[in-house]
Amino acid sequence: MRNIYDLDFDKMSEYLKEHDEKPFKANQIFDWLYKKRVTSFDQMTNLNKKFIEKLKTTFIFGDITILKKQKGKDVYKYLFELSDGEKIEAVLMFHNYGISLCVSTQVGCNIGCLFCESGRLKKVRNLTSGEMVLQILKIEEDIGKRISHVVIMGIGEPFDNYDEVMRFVRTINDNKGIGIGARHITISTSGLVPKINDFAKENLQVNLAISLHAANDEIRNKIMPINKVYNIDSLISVVKSYIKQTNRRVTFEYIMLEGINDNVSCAHELSFLLKGINCYVNLIPYNETNNFSFKKSSNTNIMRFYDILKKNNINVTVRREFGGELDAACGQLRSTN
Repeated sequence: MRNIYDLDFDKMSEYLKEHDEKPFKANQIFDWLYKKRVTSFDQMTNLNKKFIEKLKTTFIFGDITILKKQKGKDVYKYLFELSDGEKIEAVLMFHNYGISLCVSTQVGCNIGCLFCESGRLKKVRNLTSGEMVLQILKIEEDIGKRISHVVIMGIGEPFDNYDEVMRFVRTINDNKGIGIGARHITISTSGLVPKINDFAKENLQVNLAISLHAANDEIRNKIMPINKVYNIDSLISVVKSYIKQTNRRVTFEYIMLEGINDNVSCAHELSFLLKGINCYVNLIPYNETNNFSFKKSSNTNIMRFYDILKKNNINVTVRREFGGELDAACGQLRSTN
């Protein structure tokens, strides 16, 4: 049986059409699911009993369980158990502009970036769109507040689970669903070039972030194996095409690793690579873990790198550090705990 949360509005409408039901029932079901937040079909009191019984034979109310919640400064980390016993993590962050949630899209990750905890466990499976939706619903229920921003940057490579992630985005963006504005949703990818091409055709105002982390193939090959499949030239080419098609600015994520990618030469090389591209660079102080030898760049090196990009007219910010004390920061999420 299917998880009712796995259906976006179009899929729900298709189901109704296939079963000779009135299309307005899709609005009713979505209202119960996402506005009233019911957890059983029997609570959908404006649907007739015969139709409710039909729903019960086709769908279940999927669920995920909060196993652990850790609190830090302006951040909560959640460990979830899925219906099959697999585990994922999500991170909630409190900003002055709202509350954002970093969601996971896979159990494990096959990209294998050398600095990232998530990739230490190879991909077990993709999450369904409903399992992503439930991360939001469960946490909103827990905190009693509305999540205003979603970043799809947790465990997994979102574009390696493309169809389910797109269905998730449609559900949370839809005003009949959770109703999070498209420009408050960001998808991060390590650089799956064909999927960036596909994403450009989606006609979404959702933000795209590229995990770049190096400005030349020699360094990127060493820390991000995906670069051996889709090198920097192919990645920059598809990003330019994406910007031309969508007229949307792209974010480049750049983790600052001491002695690896944080010197003056790297900064100038990155400036040259991104010159003329409608983008901004997010410099991310590395979050050290016990399992890797990489070290965080010094503040001096980070600010020197920042200044060089600024002088070369590259829009750049240094990401505020969240959740390091909980192993909840960028690159620290795991599928086990």
